[in-house]
Amino acid sequence: MAEDLALDLQELRQLGSIAKRPRVVSLISSEISHLEKLSKERASDPLPTSTPIQTPISSGVKLPSSLPTNYVTLGSFSWDQDSDKVKIYVSLEGVEQEKIKSEFRAMSFDVKFHDVQGKNYRCAIPKLNKEIVPEKCLVVVKPKRVIITLLKASKGNWLDIHFKEDKLKPNLDEKRDPMAGIMDLMKNMYDEGDEDMKKTIAKAWTDARSGNAADPMKGYR
Repeated sequence: MAEDLALDLQELRQLGSIAKRPRVVSLISSEISHLEKLSKERASDPLPTSTPIQTPISSGVKLPSSLPTNYVTLGSFSWDQDSDKVKIYVSLEGVEQEKIKSEFRAMSFDVKFHDVQGKNYRCAIPKLNKEIVPEKCLVVVKPKRVIITLLKASKGNWLDIHFKEDKLKPNLDEKRDPMAGIMDLMKNMYDEGDEDMKKTIAKAWTDARSGNAADPMKGYR
């Protein structure tokens, strides 16, 4: 792994020497700094650290795990918000409060409605726009609809209820696979670079896939 990091750093520095666009130069510099920091940390602490497993906040009915349950996904719903919370309105009649199973996490929720006129329904978002407070989220049953209330972890306005990734923002997660970061960075450089940069990156990709060990920067330095 240490050897891979060293090779990644060497190639990034080569790319940085030919980069011209300020945004591309900034992306390369950020990734180089991240890999240098990661290399130092792994050298001083070779033992892997374990990632704590988040325990979901669950409530409602418990079903036997041995019996598979089929759900109808509720993909259509409305929502509104204020600075403190988000409310999701699900149009569904015949729901019983005691037959709801809800699971809230910091960045997701999953609410299941059991035995609603002979069917089971599910409303879930695997990745929310921003963090919520799981233990303070609520599910309230009304005669013709269900209201799911999500308490925001920080006040403010959400542009969307779903998470939207910024493709140009470098991912500095220290626990990620360094090679995944390299591929993301090279893709962004290809999208944003000039013709010389596109040719250089395309050649590097071709050499990597074919196992060709020749220097992909040859002819551009």
